[in-house]
Amino acid sequence: MTRPILKPGALHPITITPTDRRVTVTAGGRTIVDTTRALTLKESVYPAVIYVPREDTDMSALEPSESASYCPYKGEASYFSIRTDGGLLPDAVWSYEDPHDAVPEIAGRLAFYRDRVEIAQH
Repeated sequence: MTRPILKPGALHPITITPTDRRVTVTAGGRTIVDTTRALTLKESVYPAVIYVPREDTDMSALEPSESASYCPYKGEASYFSIRTDGGLLPDAVWSYEDPHDAVPEIAGRLAFYRDRVEIAQH
């Protein structure tokens, strides 16, 4: 089955800009991300999402998940769960390994669900 690929435009804009502050992501008291190289993706009417480089992420805290989703603007997303001292936070992180041509900047970067982790900008 062929999935639709949609291009951002006036009715569904997508912008990606460097985040102007240091970003940290904490889960269960453990800092998982500390970066000054985050990107902020703003898509249409949705809340902005911060994408961080894996190089600035403690990947030992993440476990690949079998979950996946599809966005016609960005592509196929894979998921990770976060292992904390308090247990597993399932599918708390997503990544577009090979995003559509409209958003190449987010390739391989990680995004976190705000209701499962603490994201701070300093």
